[in-house]
Amino acid sequence: MGLYVYKFGGTSVGTAERIRAVAGKVLAARERGDDIVVVVSAMSGETNRLVALAQEMQEEPEPREMDVLLSTGEQVTIALLCMALRDKGMLAVSYTGGQVRILTDDSHTKARIQEIDNERIHSDLSAGKVVVVAGFQGVTESGSISTLGRGGSDTTAVALAAVLEASECHIYTDVDGVYTTDPRIEPRARRLERITFEEMLEMASLGSKVLQTRAVEFAGKYNVPLRVLSSFSDGEGTLITYEESEMEKALVSGIAFNRDEAKVTIEGIPDRPGVASSILSPVADANIEIDMIIQNVAADGTADFTFTVHRNDYRKAYEILSSTCRQLGARKVSGDEQIVKISLVGVGMRSHAGIASTMFRALAEEGINIMMISTSEIKISVVVNEKYLELAVRTLHKAFDLSEAG
Repeated sequence: MGLYVYKFGGTSVGTAERIRAVAGKVLAARERGDDIVVVVSAMSGETNRLVALAQEMQEEPEPREMDVLLSTGEQVTIALLCMALRDKGMLAVSYTGGQVRILTDDSHTKARIQEIDNERIHSDLSAGKVVVVAGFQGVTESGSISTLGRGGSDTTAVALAAVLEASECHIYTDVDGVYTTDPRIEPRARRLERITFEEMLEMASLGSKVLQTRAVEFAGKYNVPLRVLSSFSDGEGTLITYEESEMEKALVSGIAFNRDEAKVTIEGIPDRPGVASSILSPVADANIEIDMIIQNVAADGTADFTFTVHRNDYRKAYEILSSTCRQLGARKVSGDEQIVKISLVGVGMRSHAGIASTMFRALAEEGINIMMISTSEIKISVVVNEKYLELAVRTLHKAFDLSEAG
């Protein structure tokens, strides 16, 4: 018996039948004696429909009114789920983010949670009710509806679990846990029983779409155990928690990859102090995020400078660098949109040497050229040609013995 926060995403509540299935999961938990708070997203496709409607009215809708519009999606889901729960004989009550008083800052469409009033929820739980809360939304100090941006429902669930001191926060999705890599790329990928917050944060930021980075950050900060489970099948899922001694045995926990990468290179720039700033400042001013950076200095006193950006920002970054090239008197600018980033992640890397050499040797044996390398305490990332993505992931999965078959 304990208090659990369950979060169900859009596909999990996409139809009336699926909402009834969610009610069945909640009923099973109540029969075990658990107190349950449910956080739900809008039904799948609903947010896109609302965005399209808004753009019919105004090319760039005003953020405050977008929040008012988009928050209605979750309001539909919480009402329908409460009806389904009551139909199964449970007491249930629904709340919008504003009614629970999930207080946020004033940054409409990307607000951050400042505090949550948990008194009403505790009162309802004490009365034997299931509490259903709209994810993704809150209210500002002035009373305006706000939304939390991409992955906001995950963040709502984790924040509620933190303030309610829940035993665990269960994130129900369309996969049955966190895998060593994407099973669509490597069919022998294995579901992890547990993973650390630190590893999950790296996996999420490097391209794994199972959880949003912000929710993992929040869970780690407030030590909220997260469990990723499937809405459509039974199982233990994957527990995301703090590092434990038995976890040190795994050198590599998973392989993440990101297809949305592009690189830009400026060649033959004068190698003098301040050049890197001259190159990167205009890019940053254009609100383009830079990922990996490499600088090579030649014997003739010039340097080549390469960095990666999101593929959507490639054209803009290339144009900016072309202008910088002329100003600095560099030789030329080149770029490549056909690249991917592949990353090994594992807390075991801290205490074991040789991971990088094993990675590089495995890729070399398959004739896969590495263009860029980046490392941290618990990850090694490489950039390779996009055509080698699947081969590289499978090769590394085998090299580090990550499959179920070992």
